[in-house]
Amino acid sequence: MAFPWISSKSFTIFSNSASTSSLASNFHPWTLPKFHFHPSIRSANRSCKCGLAAGDELKFVLHDALDFSGIDTAHARAARVGFCSQIKKFSDIERGTSITINRGVDLARTALQIAAEDDSLISHSSVPLPVDDFIERLDSLSMGYCTHYSSSIRSSPENFLDCLEKFLYLNKGFRRASTRNHVEQRALYLNTVLTHRSGSVSMLSLIYSEILKMLRLWGVLNFDVEIFFPHDSHSSPRGYLKQKSKESDHSHIMTSQSLLVEILTDLKNAFWPFQLDNARSLFLRAAEAAHCFTGDNNANESALELASAKAARHRLQRGVWTSVRFGDMRRALSACERLILLKHDPKELRDYGVLLYHCGYYEEALHFLKHYQETKQSGSNDDNVEEYAVEKLIVRLNLILMEVGWSRQPDNKNILFNNSEPW
Repeated sequence: MAFPWISSKSFTIFSNSASTSSLASNFHPWTLPKFHFHPSIRSANRSCKCGLAAGDELKFVLHDALDFSGIDTAHARAARVGFCSQIKKFSDIERGTSITINRGVDLARTALQIAAEDDSLISHSSVPLPVDDFIERLDSLSMGYCTHYSSSIRSSPENFLDCLEKFLYLNKGFRRASTRNHVEQRALYLNTVLTHRSGSVSMLSLIYSEILKMLRLWGVLNFDVEIFFPHDSHSSPRGYLKQKSKESDHSHIMTSQSLLVEILTDLKNAFWPFQLDNARSLFLRAAEAAHCFTGDNNANESALELASAKAARHRLQRGVWTSVRFGDMRRALSACERLILLKHDPKELRDYGVLLYHCGYYEEALHFLKHYQETKQSGSNDDNVEEYAVEKLIVRLNLILMEVGWSRQPDNKNILFNNSEPW
């Protein structure tokens, strides 16, 4: 069995950034002991090309880093294999297929494998997330609709969809999570959305599509229906008769790949460790933390912001679950790795590379950043500021790797792994 991860060197998370002139002195790391093993064994047992092109040599870091810190990742690895087994079914046609008629990839099971991996990463549970139980709960929703609104089955398509929305949003009480500040993190995982009935727009779209899929399999749904995916901050997904759709509706249709990208991007945004200044891209926030980018509109943080950040970090060090300002490096890395496996956008390679830089994986960071430069389309409308930051980061990584005997002694145990509070 092959897995999508590999690592080397110590796993180090940097809270502050470094300048090129003083690479070592400006770092304040949280480190893990270094670990070593033979490259031949590592490449044979840890390398995974599922979801990647035949010639790719991308080796991920997260799971091995956790393993060598003493955290068992068996369930996380199994969930990643389950995720890969689903996305391997993607053909070019399947990637562009609407979620209402998708058949090749089980989107609900894929989303639950994402949840299962992240659950294992942070809860360290001795048992895996019961994926099949939540699949059954989804099936029960479809059966519940047939029980409550059996009369609508033989009615007009418009009445059928009205009843379905009443069932989902009124009878069952599903609602879109608040978008004030940070979306509730439990609204980003299918299992917790099914439990708490509050979810992101992508999760509600997935549940809506799964009900439609089951009704179609049972022969209850005999007309073409599409789901309107809202791009505003308050609307919920709704169904509409495809024959009566307008051209403006096309931009609101979610394909199988775009839905998975949306789910993983939500997780990446929620857990990105550099939360300040939402006006900038995730990459630029991380690049600025590394002093590889300095914006023109930098504002001094208020005393309240600094106090909040200090309090949040203190809670994290005590193992108390929190999402204030600091995100979660583990889940940010896992979201990036899965986005890379989806082969959606070369910029995912860049974003993963800058996280690896902050983790102290300099060789791997350099590899992913160079791969990004080789993979991105030439002549594309790239942000010059972002590309400059990439170049500056590559220069710094080359300087670091040129240092003779570059090493770092283990320091305090990484707070990345202190958090054992289940979410």
